[in-house]
Amino acid sequence: QVQLVESGGGLVQPGGSLRLSCAASGFTFSSYSMSWYRQAPEKERELVAIITSESSTNYAASVKGRFTIFRDNAKNTVYLQMNSLKPEDTAVYVCNAAAWRTVYWGQGTQVTVSS
Repeated sequence: QVQLVESGGGLVQPGGSLRLSCAASGFTFSSYSMSWYRQAPEKERELVAIITSESSTNYAASVKGRFTIFRDNAKNTVYLQMNSLKPEDTAVYVCNAAAWRTVYWGQGTQVTVSS
């Protein structure tokens, strides 16, 4: 059974940091590109960051220089380190795994940036 379980969300003040984790099971994690998406109320889902199976990364312009995606294939986990958080980063962050024509989604974790 495929599972993507996100954790690490919460409430943080502007300028603060959070690290999100996505623990994967039920598929060959190392062969998949892993991504973080986010969706804020009344906004479309946005691709935040992606890391390929070869560990190449790409970021949305809005988070470049502040967020870092990395993976630990030994732990079947992908992370999103978020620094210098802004109120506009508030959203549900969802983990995604993709390979060939197969896509898996997690349930998401809420991140709220507010003073």
